[in-house]
Amino acid sequence: MNPLISLKHIYKSYPVSDTKVKALQDINIDIFPGDYISIIGHSGSGKSTLLNIMGCLDKADSGDYLLFEETTNDFQNISELNDNRLSQIRSEKIGFVFQNFNLIQCLNALENVELPLFYRGISKKQRRETAKTALMQVGLSERMYHMPHQLSGGQQQRVAIARAIATNPSILLADEPTGNLDLNSSQQVMSLLNMLSLSGKTIIIITHDLNVARQANKQVRIENGYMYSA
Repeated sequence: MNPLISLKHIYKSYPVSDTKVKALQDINIDIFPGDYISIIGHSGSGKSTLLNIMGCLDKADSGDYLLFEETTNDFQNISELNDNRLSQIRSEKIGFVFQNFNLIQCLNALENVELPLFYRGISKKQRRETAKTALMQVGLSERMYHMPHQLSGGQQQRVAIARAIATNPSILLADEPTGNLDLNSSQQVMSLLNMLSLSGKTIIIITHDLNVARQANKQVRIENGYMYSA
């Protein structure tokens, strides 16, 4: 089986004052379809930088990011693509779940989930049906017309997960998905991600919480920009 993602010798630095901070140093990892991986690290270790590169939100300074393309049965080098193509890949292949939910406050739950489908040009009827199905999957069919401020933190995160899976992406990236949640809400969100993993979804979680990390099938650790086996 071909890996879905193959990172080879990835380096990334950021300028800070008169120096450079080395965020990632010689990162090498293969991620296969259906993998459920947690990336563990303290704040500032480089794990969010790695997630941003995997999610085509940022580019490495050097190295290759190879993404397997099912339609051509070949890899494309993400590192060589322009911004328009990267935006297309984010829209079609990657779902994001953020620590702060990133819901649009003036839209209800259903409208938030519909938003990425709208940008993909899907008809109103189809995107509404798809969004309702996604909200049903995360157990929020009775909350779909609620505004974000009418939902608990855990419910908002489940809306965010519904939005992420509505486009049926190949890869689900979750950046500290339980970071702003109480224990009960965290358990509900992790149960949902575990269920999605069992359905075959490829999931990569960034976390500093070992209890969250251990629920994934594979764990790796980032320290000072270097990757180690957990």
